[in-house]
Amino acid sequence: MQSKSGEYNLPTAETIEMKDTSPNKDVTIAEHGLLYRIDENPPWYYGMFLGFQHYMTMFGSTVAVPFILAGSLCIKDNHLVLSEIISTIFFVSGLATLIQTTIGNRLPIVQGATFSFLGPTIAILSLEKFKCSPATLIVTNSTANTTVTIEHDWKKGMLEVQGAIAVASIFQVLIGFTGAVGFLLRFIGPLTVAPTVSLVGLALFNAAGDFAGHQWGIAGLTVLLIILFSQVLYKIKVFRMFPVLFAIGISWAVSAIITAAGGFDDDSLARTDRRLDVLKKAEWIRFPYPGQWGTPTVSVASVFGMLAGVLASMLESLGDYFACARLSGAPAPPNHAVNRGIGLEGFSCILAGLWGSGNGTTSYSENIAAIGITRVGSRRVIQFGAVFMILLSILGKFGAVFTLIPDPIVGGMFWTLFGLIVAVGLSNLQFVNLNSSRNLFVLGFAFFTGMVIPAWLGKNPTAINTDNDEVNQILNVLLQTNMAVGGVTAAILDNALPGSLEDRGITKWRKIQSSEEDEIPQASIHVYDLPFIQAYLNKTSWAKYVPFLPYHGT
Repeated sequence: MQSKSGEYNLPTAETIEMKDTSPNKDVTIAEHGLLYRIDENPPWYYGMFLGFQHYMTMFGSTVAVPFILAGSLCIKDNHLVLSEIISTIFFVSGLATLIQTTIGNRLPIVQGATFSFLGPTIAILSLEKFKCSPATLIVTNSTANTTVTIEHDWKKGMLEVQGAIAVASIFQVLIGFTGAVGFLLRFIGPLTVAPTVSLVGLALFNAAGDFAGHQWGIAGLTVLLIILFSQVLYKIKVFRMFPVLFAIGISWAVSAIITAAGGFDDDSLARTDRRLDVLKKAEWIRFPYPGQWGTPTVSVASVFGMLAGVLASMLESLGDYFACARLSGAPAPPNHAVNRGIGLEGFSCILAGLWGSGNGTTSYSENIAAIGITRVGSRRVIQFGAVFMILLSILGKFGAVFTLIPDPIVGGMFWTLFGLIVAVGLSNLQFVNLNSSRNLFVLGFAFFTGMVIPAWLGKNPTAINTDNDEVNQILNVLLQTNMAVGGVTAAILDNALPGSLEDRGITKWRKIQSSEEDEIPQASIHVYDLPFIQAYLNKTSWAKYVPFLPYHGT
């Protein structure tokens, strides 16, 4: 199936003639470059191969999240636990993808770990009661004093994060299933989205530096390889699809050679043999299950802080829905599909909280881009990918392999990925009039505020001191979450200061989202219908009043 040149031997667009069945269309998919539309399925062997490709595409971003959280969760040296969390996050992502593609918005869209939850999570774990602090106990007996070190209970912080994610995600469920998404979008424009998303990446620069700093040479090699594969050799499909994966593999091999040659100190985190014991300890088969770390705990402060992550993740997904529909040959998603998609993303985040992945799930832009590259928009392909996520996550040894990646390589990966997140946020400014001093002020002030206040509070954790401990915690978590501070600042200023919809970029933004001028041949609107029960819904009059149900009755 793969040629010597690295190109996958799928049928060419010229050899496929698939007539479009949507109303008022008489063009072929081939004319516009789509090999398989959302409602069409390639042969099962192509489908499985392309599904595994989507799994590999989401690998880099998904595996990065547990590595970022390892320090704050106090499991940086507990590699077995880290491998189990990695397996859990892949398991939940596969489950969420199956839910979304089957009964959610039904677009071919991958669900994976979200960087939007990292800011609130790190802010929660920075509270004094969750900081890493191994206790030293001196036991006195008749002969001598014995010093015993008691390991920090990392599960306390994890359970708090789990509860915050599960409860805060109820907000997203309500926003989706009540149809309130449209109302919320009235107050959200590019000037709000840009700093909110960009600050997700900017706030994580310390993590990139900490990991890369263990061996700058290996970290730099990883960065250079990612740049080479993604920006220079991008015309070669295999490099365009997996630049991060190839960079990790080559850098890992170089680290292994240097390790074998004795080029690294025994305690260097660039060595490839430091964590081999994890492979021995990891189980061959391990099923992640709800409550595997204990019963989640809930506090008002943590829930309020996590709401910022939920909102940012939801906004990111809304844009992804329309992009995915356009690339997969589907009509612009109707309101009921958008409502259902957002609602079930929230439901999947609740599952992630109960399972204990330390994170939530969101739609993945990189996999949408992969649809554009492969020209295969089939829903079935994404479902194959979800099955791979679930099956491979059950193999405990497979998850343990990820923890063997040397820290400097992870640092190089962070270096490039986090910068890309910043750029994705800034890309929303293409719709905004940047010659307007009003817009420049909103943008600059929001960015700066989103960095200044959290940084200052991080250095002065006792600065907020009201008479209520719960209020103190709420304010600390919220104000130490960069994207919450920057996003709220931008939203308030953008809606309060006078400015036209055109200058603010909202007119163009909404026009792009509507997909009214899309020339790609589209499938029928029925691709958004629910399986099994659609015929019943069409016969009932009440279904048309439910904001998340499709209805085609008279």
